[in-house]
Amino acid sequence: MEEIVKFLKEAETYYLATVEGDQPRVRPFGTAHIFEGKLYIVTNNHKKVYQQMKANGKVEICGMHKGTWIRVEGEVKEDTRREARVAMMDANTAALSSMYTVDDNLMTVFYFEHGTATIYSFTAEPEVIAL
Repeated sequence: MEEIVKFLKEAETYYLATVEGDQPRVRPFGTAHIFEGKLYIVTNNHKKVYQQMKANGKVEICGMHKGTWIRVEGEVKEDTRREARVAMMDANTAALSSMYTVDDNLMTVFYFEHGTATIYSFTAEPEVIAL
Protein backbone atom coordinates (compact mmCIF):
# COMPACT_ATOMS: atom_id res chain seq x y z
CA MET A 1 0.00 0.00 0.00
CA GLU A 2 2.86 2.38 0.82
CA GLU A 3 4.25 1.80 -2.66
CA ILE A 4 0.95 2.90 -4.23
CA VAL A 5 0.77 6.18 -2.29
CA LYS A 6 4.47 6.86 -2.89
CA PHE A 7 3.94 6.39 -6.64
CA LEU A 8 0.89 8.70 -6.71
CA LYS A 9 2.70 11.39 -4.72
CA GLU A 10 5.77 11.21 -6.96
CA ALA A 11 3.55 11.44 -10.05
CA GLU A 12 2.03 14.57 -8.44
CA THR A 13 -1.02 14.45 -10.72
CA TYR A 14 -3.01 11.33 -11.41
CA TYR A 15 -6.32 10.94 -13.20
CA LEU A 16 -9.50 9.56 -11.66
CA ALA A 17 -12.12 8.03 -13.93
CA THR A 18 -15.76 7.75 -12.90
CA VAL A 19 -18.98 7.06 -14.75
CA GLU A 20 -21.94 9.37 -15.20
CA GLY A 21 -24.76 7.31 -16.69
CA ASP A 22 -23.07 5.70 -19.69
CA GLN A 23 -20.43 8.43 -20.09
CA PRO A 24 -16.93 8.07 -18.62
CA ARG A 25 -15.56 11.14 -16.83
CA VAL A 26 -11.87 11.76 -16.10
CA ARG A 27 -10.27 14.52 -14.06
CA PRO A 28 -6.92 15.29 -12.39
CA PHE A 29 -6.39 14.60 -8.70
CA GLY A 30 -3.28 15.10 -6.62
CA THR A 31 -3.61 13.68 -3.11
CA ALA A 32 -3.76 10.22 -1.62
CA HIS A 33 -3.23 8.75 1.83
CA ILE A 34 -3.30 5.48 3.72
CA PHE A 35 -5.59 5.51 6.75
CA GLU A 36 -6.38 2.39 8.74
CA GLY A 37 -4.71 0.30 6.04
CA LYS A 38 -6.87 1.62 3.19
CA LEU A 39 -6.11 3.89 0.23
CA TYR A 40 -7.97 7.22 0.55
CA ILE A 41 -8.64 10.06 -1.87
CA VAL A 42 -10.34 13.40 -1.23
CA THR A 43 -12.81 15.62 -3.07
CA ASN A 44 -15.38 18.36 -2.56
CA ASN A 45 -18.90 17.09 -1.90
CA HIS A 46 -20.37 19.81 -4.14
CA LYS A 47 -18.57 18.54 -7.25
CA LYS A 48 -19.98 16.22 -9.89
CA VAL A 49 -17.22 13.70 -9.15
CA TYR A 50 -18.64 13.29 -5.65
CA GLN A 51 -22.12 12.57 -7.01
CA GLN A 52 -20.67 10.15 -9.57
CA MET A 53 -18.75 8.19 -6.93
CA LYS A 54 -21.81 8.07 -4.69
CA ALA A 55 -23.97 6.75 -7.56
CA ASN A 56 -21.38 4.25 -8.80
CA GLY A 57 -18.34 3.56 -6.64
CA LYS A 58 -16.44 1.79 -9.42
CA VAL A 59 -13.50 4.03 -10.28
CA GLU A 60 -10.08 3.83 -11.81
CA ILE A 61 -6.94 5.88 -11.24
CA CYS A 62 -4.08 6.24 -13.71
CA GLY A 63 -0.83 8.13 -13.22
CA MET A 64 2.63 8.17 -14.77
CA HIS A 65 6.07 8.84 -13.33
CA LYS A 66 9.54 8.35 -14.87
CA GLY A 67 8.52 5.89 -17.56
CA THR A 68 6.27 3.78 -15.36
CA TRP A 69 2.55 4.07 -14.80
CA ILE A 70 0.00 2.87 -12.30
CA ARG A 71 -3.59 1.82 -12.67
CA VAL A 72 -5.69 1.48 -9.54
CA GLU A 73 -9.07 -0.08 -10.12
CA GLY A 74 -11.73 -0.87 -7.59
CA GLU A 75 -14.71 0.38 -5.69
CA VAL A 76 -14.68 3.37 -3.36
CA LYS A 77 -16.88 4.18 -0.40
CA GLU A 78 -17.32 7.49 1.40
CA ASP A 79 -15.93 7.73 4.94
CA THR A 80 -17.83 10.42 6.85
CA ARG A 81 -15.70 10.19 10.00
CA ARG A 82 -13.86 13.32 11.07
CA GLU A 83 -10.73 11.34 11.95
CA ALA A 84 -10.46 10.16 8.32
CA ARG A 85 -10.58 13.77 7.09
CA VAL A 86 -8.04 14.81 9.74
CA ALA A 87 -5.65 12.06 8.62
CA MET A 88 -5.98 13.14 4.98
CA MET A 89 -5.43 16.81 5.86
CA ASP A 90 -2.44 16.04 8.08
CA ALA A 91 -0.81 14.01 5.29
CA ASN A 92 -1.54 16.57 2.55
CA THR A 93 -1.67 19.95 4.30
CA ALA A 94 0.28 21.83 1.63
CA ALA A 95 -2.07 20.68 -1.14
CA LEU A 96 -5.38 20.79 0.75
CA SER A 97 -5.24 23.65 3.26
CA SER A 98 -5.95 26.32 0.63
CA MET A 99 -9.12 24.47 -0.45
CA TYR A 100 -10.51 22.84 2.68
CA THR A 101 -10.73 22.68 6.42
CA VAL A 102 -11.60 19.44 8.16
CA ASP A 103 -14.95 20.80 9.38
CA ASP A 104 -16.00 22.91 6.38
CA ASN A 105 -18.74 20.48 5.25
CA LEU A 106 -17.03 20.37 1.81
CA MET A 107 -14.03 18.10 2.32
CA THR A 108 -15.03 14.49 1.75
CA VAL A 109 -12.86 11.38 1.72
CA PHE A 110 -13.39 8.09 -0.05
CA TYR A 111 -11.47 4.87 0.47
CA PHE A 112 -10.96 1.88 -1.76
CA GLU A 113 -13.16 -0.81 -0.29
CA HIS A 114 -11.41 -3.31 -2.55
CA GLY A 115 -9.40 -3.24 -5.72
CA THR A 116 -6.08 -3.79 -7.43
CA ALA A 117 -3.15 -1.54 -8.24
CA THR A 118 -0.86 -2.48 -11.11
CA ILE A 119 2.45 -0.77 -11.82
CA TYR A 120 3.59 -1.07 -15.43
CA SER A 121 6.71 -0.24 -17.40
CA PHE A 122 7.99 -0.89 -20.90
CA THR A 123 10.89 -2.95 -19.57
CA ALA A 124 9.54 -5.12 -16.73
CA GLU A 125 6.64 -7.37 -15.89
CA PRO A 126 3.65 -5.61 -14.25
CA GLU A 127 3.61 -5.55 -10.46
CA VAL A 128 0.14 -6.26 -9.02
CA ILE A 129 -0.80 -5.10 -5.52
CA ALA A 130 -4.12 -6.02 -3.91
CA LEU A 131 -5.86 -3.24 -2.02
